Amino acid sequence: MERSKSCPYFDLIESFNRPRVCIDNETCDDCTLVKVDSANKHGILLEMVELLTDLDLVISRSYISSDGVWFMDVFHVTDQLGNKLTDDSLIRYIQQSLCAGKGGEAGLTMGVTTCMGRMVGPGHIAAEHAVVEFSGTDRPGLLSEVSALLSSLDLHVVSAQAWTHRTRAACVAFVVDRATGRPVTDRATLAHVEDQLRNVVGAHQPDPSWRISVAGPAQGRAQPERRLHQLMEEAEEADEGGDALSVSVESCEEKGYSVVNVRSPDRAKLLFDTVCALTDMDYGVFHAAASSREGIAYQEYYIRRKDGCTIDTVAQRAKLTRRLVAAVERRVSQGLRLEVATKDRVGLLSDVTRALRESGMSISRAEIAMRGERALGVFYVTDASSGGEADLAAVETVRREIGEAVVTVVPGWSWGRPRDFVKVPGSTMEEKPRFSLGSLLWSQIGRFVQ
Repeated sequence: MERSKSCPYFDLIESFNRPRVCIDNETCDDCTLVKVDSANKHGILLEMVELLTDLDLVISRSYISSDGVWFMDVFHVTDQLGNKLTDDSLIRYIQQSLCAGKGGEAGLTMGVTTCMGRMVGPGHIAAEHAVVEFSGTDRPGLLSEVSALLSSLDLHVVSAQAWTHRTRAACVAFVVDRATGRPVTDRATLAHVEDQLRNVVGAHQPDPSWRISVAGPAQGRAQPERRLHQLMEEAEEADEGGDALSVSVESCEEKGYSVVNVRSPDRAKLLFDTVCALTDMDYGVFHAAASSREGIAYQEYYIRRKDGCTIDTVAQRAKLTRRLVAAVERRVSQGLRLEVATKDRVGLLSDVTRALRESGMSISRAEIAMRGERALGVFYVTDASSGGEADLAAVETVRREIGEAVVTVVPGWSWGRPRDFVKVPGSTMEEKPRFSLGSLLWSQIGRFVQ
């Protein structure tokens, strides 16, 4: 039977299944409650956490409950400055984004500016630009070599993130044509770029799991940080964590669930990272609670596999434990933190990474973003030869060479929380509040570039 647009029964069913979203600023004094009731589907929890994370919001606690068909989620959130959500446009954007049908995606015609000054909304960069992805065994200078090659192929990097974990490295970068600033769509050009990158990334790769992918603009791409998790999971193994991080997987046979407990130092985007791992391993979350006390985060998940089964074997438990440990550890940044802010220009990423490499530093993590004519990069660096602390004198050499403001942060960034700040001579930046990577990335850009 063909559906009639005027049929009230179908409208009633659609209305019933559509998520209901409540933004509550009355219940708690120190945070906003985002309450969502919706029909359940695989991955919907990740969609919600991803939305709140992309809006630069901090999730301090969350409670998830589902009967298998319907679920209710409550998120305790603030902005990066610890404030409640009071901006009407932000509240409206959250409500429309979390809702489907007539009031949801169809109503998302405008974006919204987050508390950190970043624009989020329809037509995001992941859909509008060609993407370069690579993963493989890490080595000093790898990001520098890739950046130089892209520049030589007349491509300009408008956004990129690179992670390393143990011996692995992965990167997701969005590029445009350097001459026109327009998206690269020609298949022959994209294929040529991919062939050239294979020669660079594939050089000195001891394992067969390395990969390269270059693709044109496309809708429905995975969020870049989720994609980084996926790229690194393809071949990565991890141990079961140390004293600071523990993961346990147990059975709850009377309820038909497997119970996962994760205990770790708290940090930004922790909930997103663990839910990413569970979702990409095809586990459904039916009940969950997450909270933090005195800097320690506690997460508990009642899960089943997508086929409805629980985790029955020792091998399955071990694999899930390794994946969760790796997902939590990947975002933990080691080394000195450098921030580079300037007006955007052609080859900027190539110049910065080359200067770091020539000064004997290895990049353990990087995030680069362009905003109009402005550019800002955050780099975590270590000594390339020893893996230990980078030399502050070498950092000052880099600052002079690239001619931009560079700020150094002393070690202590494990779990994303700085211990102290060191201002490099000539730097214009002052000590700042202890925000997450995303916070610092956008909160200071206006101060650097006038």
